[in-house]
Amino acid sequence: QVHVVESGGGLVQPGGSLRLSCAPSGSIFSTTVMGWYRQVPGKEREWVACISRDGKTYYADSVKGRFTISKDVSKNTVYLEMNNLKSDEAADYYCAAPAECRGDYAGVLTWGQGTQVTVSP
Repeated sequence: QVHVVESGGGLVQPGGSLRLSCAPSGSIFSTTVMGWYRQVPGKEREWVACISRDGKTYYADSVKGRFTISKDVSKNTVYLEMNNLKSDEAADYYCAAPAECRGDYAGVLTWGQGTQVTVSP
C-alpha cells in the first residue's frame, strides 16, 4: 500500500495559484501511478489529475490548461500546481495511488488526510 501525506493547501483569492505537495511512502520512481482528487463535503470525490509511471499526465477537462501535475523523483514528491483557481474549486484535495490513469480511483487502497483549499475573495 502507498501511504501519502498532502500539504500546501490554504486560502487563495479567485484567480490565484497554489502548489500542493504529496509525499508518498516508498519510492515513486517508475513504479507508481499517482493521482490528485478533490472533494467538497456532501459530494463525491472527484478525479483531478494523474501522472503515469513513465511521466505521462492526464487531466479532468475542467482543469486542463490551469493545473499541472508533476513528480520530483529526487524528492519523492508529487505536485499539483493550480493556477487561475475558481471559487467552486474550493475543496479538500487528496493524492492517492490508483491502479492506472483512467480518471477514477479504482485501485486506491489508502487515502491521506487531504489538504484544504479555500478560494475566496
